[in-house]
Amino acid sequence: MPAAEGASVRSSTTLKDFADLLRPHQWVKNIIVFAGPAAGLKLGSAESILKACAAFAAFCFAASAVYAINDTIDRKADAAHPTKRHRPIARGVIAPTTAWVLAACLVAVALSVCALGVNAQVTGIVALYFATMLAYSLALKRRVLLDVIILATGFVMRAWAGAAAVGVPASEWLIACVFTLCLFFGFGKRRCELTMMGSSEAAGHHRETLVRYTPELLNHLITVSAAIAVMTFLLYTMETSRTPSAFHKENLFYTLPIVVYGIFRYAMLTELGIHTGPTEIILKDRMLLASIMIWVGIALGVAYHDPLVSWLNLPQWSWGP
Repeated sequence: MPAAEGASVRSSTTLKDFADLLRPHQWVKNIIVFAGPAAGLKLGSAESILKACAAFAAFCFAASAVYAINDTIDRKADAAHPTKRHRPIARGVIAPTTAWVLAACLVAVALSVCALGVNAQVTGIVALYFATMLAYSLALKRRVLLDVIILATGFVMRAWAGAAAVGVPASEWLIACVFTLCLFFGFGKRRCELTMMGSSEAAGHHRETLVRYTPELLNHLITVSAAIAVMTFLLYTMETSRTPSAFHKENLFYTLPIVVYGIFRYAMLTELGIHTGPTEIILKDRMLLASIMIWVGIALGVAYHDPLVSWLNLPQWSWGP
């Protein structure tokens, strides 16, 4: 693009372009920060809610910084993608230098929010998250299998930070469940990308690792990660000796049909090639979104039943036998 043309395009940059760069619709991923506070029955405390919200906000800022950096690095590859070519840096409406400066400001804000609104441990976790994602953007995303493992680890850091923000211990099985479920989502996203691009050769121009991710391999990885995610969920519900639970989490066992349905439906939707990844699938598929909302509602009911009964002075009753 000639300099004059580039300057003309950049002069028309709008707030929507910056919103497209920072992708606030992806902030929904950071809701996992509230898993620890919810499991620790801390959502009834205003102080804990404020700390959890601060951790959530910090991850939103840090994640947007990562998006800005990643789009800067991937601008040429994105230009060859059927949907990502519309991203502002790939289109030339935001200069790479501007994106780097904006990312640095967002990271500074994220760390400041943690330092002032939460604690040093969460500040360290957010810093570790950003460093890990920066390494991913610069090099690790070109490593087959490791690319998805790194992304799943980023979600584990979110859950860890949420628990650390309110001072509750994180169950090992809950962390394992989050990790394996995010592996499942990550391999599903690769399946979406491969199907959307049509062939491994075409997909390789967008993401190098897609040359190695064949449909057969991804189907196998999706199946294995889904099975492990279900098993770790069951182990989380049944194991109470290592990390005592603040509620009767064994009653979550009865939500297994909803969990299995959600996992199976997501796996089915990855085959269609009409979605770019997990966030779009969840937000646009009504049945999957409904199953998630139903599960969350039941889980909150299981967790907060006893505190609510005590607060309202209602008769006690039991979920389980």
